[in-house]
Amino acid sequence: MVKLKVVGIKNQGGEPAFKGYGNDKNNLFPASLCTSINDEVVHGIPGNRKLQGGDIIAIDVGVKKNNFFGDGAWTYPVGRISSDKERLLKVTEESLYIGIEKAKAGNHVHDISAAVQARIEQEGFSVVRDLVGHGVGRNLHEEPAIPNFGESGTGMRLRKGMTLAIEPMVNFGTFRVRVDADGWTVRTADGLPSAHFEHTVLITENNSEILTI
Repeated sequence: MVKLKVVGIKNQGGEPAFKGYGNDKNNLFPASLCTSINDEVVHGIPGNRKLQGGDIIAIDVGVKKNNFFGDGAWTYPVGRISSDKERLLKVTEESLYIGIEKAKAGNHVHDISAAVQARIEQEGFSVVRDLVGHGVGRNLHEEPAIPNFGESGTGMRLRKGMTLAIEPMVNFGTFRVRVDADGWTVRTADGLPSAHFEHTVLITENNSEILTI
């Protein structure tokens, strides 16, 4: 039997960035993680749902430590998944790293956006328009917004020292989404699956450094 060591945010000296987050004081996010399953794009709330073989689950975590924030997400298969879901995960992960390649001083924000969009649409998938990546640092969400679609050569020029959360959110079908009655869970409008991959990166002199694992 494999023994797993559970490493919590707090016992590593951090604070969960998501728990209690939100603008509506009557509906703050209730958990430390976002767990989004199948057609849920982002902001899924952990609960008593049981995962089934063939599901995919995106786990999104934000941490505050030493007065700075980090943000990362990954989508995982549960058991054996369909070839369509495999391709969705593969291409979305690829698009993240293609976007990161454009995250260098002197480039523009939308150089990242256009690179992600081109890879995704090449495979017939769609990028979510209503949700975007973002700057991250002293606050969980900062400027600039980093959409996963756009025209290269436009947007804010990137500078050394900036930290960005680059996060392709990719739908198998339509780019359109809707929000559940809980006010948080975002899911695809057509009920088809979605994938989410995210890294926090630091812009350096000639390229970028990935800060999340």
